Amino acid sequence: MNEAFGLLLSGDAETWAIVGRSLRFSFFSTVFSLVPGLALGLWLAKGDDRPRRAISAVIGALTAVPTVVIGLFVYGFLSRSGPLGFFGLLYTPSAVVIGQILLSTPIVASLVWAGLSRVDPRFDETVSTLGGRGLAVAGAVLREGAPVFAGAVVAAFGRVTGEVGVAMMLGGNIRFSTRTMTTAIALDASKGEFERAISLGIALLAIALVVNFTVHILRPRNDR
Repeated sequence: MNEAFGLLLSGDAETWAIVGRSLRFSFFSTVFSLVPGLALGLWLAKGDDRPRRAISAVIGALTAVPTVVIGLFVYGFLSRSGPLGFFGLLYTPSAVVIGQILLSTPIVASLVWAGLSRVDPRFDETVSTLGGRGLAVAGAVLREGAPVFAGAVVAAFGRVTGEVGVAMMLGGNIRFSTRTMTTAIALDASKGEFERAISLGIALLAIALVVNFTVHILRPRNDR
């Protein structure tokens, strides 16, 4: 354990490169999932008709799908024999980000939908009565649901940072290219090199604690 702490704190270049790469992949995948995730979550929160209920059930199911299933699905599209194989994206950072976008979008959508569904349904009517129209109503909803949106983003970031299936299947765990904290931990542990595996595990645990603490802070008081 002391060796693991020393490896992490000593500034080992490869270890910190793996941490930085993981955070970079997670950042871009979370950012690119915001527009579809927020839009879908807002749409789901604005009605109770059957299509919305059916789609919300699908979104909820997608949040529980194992990451290897998403990785397998995207792999089929990006492989040489797949419909998008001519792009040559498989085993590249772009492939990892694409898979993580598909992983994080349902999380953002479901959390936004769940959070906004607790907002008083008379809120929109009140804003409209006070003269709000179109963008004004949307802006008011965004301000009212800001903690919900922020919590959804942070939760999605934490989810993709700790996943292993997508990164392994689509990135190939290539050194200095697509190796992330989770895939490096799996590789080092399988080789018996536990010092780096533990050091990366400590870094991943620290990130998870920060993410969960942030989600708790951003959660509305009546949900704590």
